[in-house]
Amino acid sequence: MSAGLLAQYIVIALAVLVSVIVVMRKQFPNVTRRLRIAIALPLLREGRAGWMQSLGRMIAPVPRANGKDCGGCDSCD
Repeated sequence: MSAGLLAQYIVIALAVLVSVIVVMRKQFPNVTRRLRIAIALPLLREGRAGWMQSLGRMIAPVPRANGKDCGGCDSCD
């Protein structure tokens, strides 16, 4: 396999990955949120390396505000 063909495969794989992420965030926001939480929680445990905890904080979704005026539409962000 030549280097040019490998580069094409990598670019296509990245484009597919980005499109899957965009569709997941638009069509399935609750699933995306639960997936982000499931990925972030093991990284945030005590005793993990500092870089793992900072990566977990970046992956973790923003906490939801459940005030009295919140209708649960999740359009606050």
